[in-house]
Amino acid sequence: MEERLRSRIGRKPTERTELTHYPDFSYERAAFDRGYTAVCGVDEVGRGPLAGPVTAAAVLLDPNNIPPGLNDSKRLSASQRARLSAEIHACARTSIAHANVDEIDDLNILRATQLAMARAITRLSPLADYALVDGNMIPPGLPIPAEALIKGDRRSLSIAAASIVAKQFRDMIMGRLGREYPAYGWKSNAGYGTRAHLDALARLGPTPHHRKSFKPVRNP
Repeated sequence: MEERLRSRIGRKPTERTELTHYPDFSYERAAFDRGYTAVCGVDEVGRGPLAGPVTAAAVLLDPNNIPPGLNDSKRLSASQRARLSAEIHACARTSIAHANVDEIDDLNILRATQLAMARAITRLSPLADYALVDGNMIPPGLPIPAEALIKGDRRSLSIAAASIVAKQFRDMIMGRLGREYPAYGWKSNAGYGTRAHLDALARLGPTPHHRKSFKPVRNP
C-alpha cells in the first residue's frame, strides 16, 4: 500500500490519471515546484438537492502523512467516507463552510456554491497559498491564486479529501434535519428529489429548509 501511495504522490500531472480512476498528488507537487508551500484542495457537495445547504470543504494535506484510500467521495461507501473523514481531520488542516437555503434562493445555486467554496478556502487557518478547485470555475474574490480542475476529485488527492469531508459533514446535517422532519426521508436521500421526498413535499408542502427557488419545491 505504501509503495502504491508513493507512486500516486510522485506522478506527473501530464499523465492521464483519470484513466486509473485514482487521484494522485501530482498537481500539488507541480504547485510546490512553482514555489507554493501550502496547497489546499476544495470541493463541494449538495448542488442538486431540494433541501439543505450546499457545503464546501478545503483540505490542506500533509505530503508526508496522506491517508491511503482517498478517492472521489461518490466512489466510496458510507463507512469508508466516515473512516477517511476522521483520518483527514486527524492529520490535515481542514475547513468546512456552507451557503444556506436563503443564500441559494437569493443568489442561485451556482453563485451560492462558489460562495461556500470561497468561505472554506478563506477559513483555513493558517491560510493556504494556493488552491486546487474542483470544477471549471474559480470562485471570485479568493485571497490566493487557484487552479480549476474538471473532475478534480478523481485527479487530485487534496480535492478528493475535500470531497470526503464535505460529503460526510453535509450528510450529518441532513441526518439531523431528517430527525426533525422524518416524512421527507432526508436521512437516506440527503435532500435529493427521490420519489418519497417528492411525495412528502406534495402532501405536506415545503419546510424552512427547502430551496424555494427550485422548481419541484415551487410546484410540488
